[in-house]
Amino acid sequence: MTEAEKTVSRVTVYCGSGDGTDAAYLAEARALGTALAAAGLGLVYGGANIGLMGAVADAALAGGAEVIGVLPAVLEGREIAHEGLSRLELVPTMHVRKARMMELADAFLVLPGGYGTLEELLEAVTWAQLGLHAKPCVLINTKGYWNGLLRFLDTAVAAGFLKQPNRELLRVAADAAEAVEMLAGR
Repeated sequence: MTEAEKTVSRVTVYCGSGDGTDAAYLAEARALGTALAAAGLGLVYGGANIGLMGAVADAALAGGAEVIGVLPAVLEGREIAHEGLSRLELVPTMHVRKARMMELADAFLVLPGGYGTLEELLEAVTWAQLGLHAKPCVLINTKGYWNGLLRFLDTAVAAGFLKQPNRELLRVAADAAEAVEMLAGR
């Protein structure tokens, strides 16, 4: 079975370590954790107990999902490590963290977040563009949060810096339920 034919059993979620300014962001993170658990999918995420990261993990755990956190050891001492996970992996660097999260996942879902979330998303899509994996990459566009990025990507296509087939590697869902449904259909 090729990677493209593989079914999704575990999903890496990239998202913010803050709650955001709108309660809808936190609600969507909880909805995603609940939806992943209901679909029988495991969660891989950044290992923190704060922000959207903590919310998605707590909801997935409450639904009975396996939840694996991958946290750089330097952050453990800041009292943000989630202590209630199925497994918490401490790694030496952020680079190792990202590689491990990619390795553990069959797909990538992205909630709102800042620089770190954007960087993780773009690396996952770039690796897909390079043929290093064929795992789905889906943005959850809560309240249009990612609209600016999506416009930029369309500008990059129009300007000749991004090919349309590569632009299509990044799929968009309106909410958590649609994102999980998209994974079922691959």
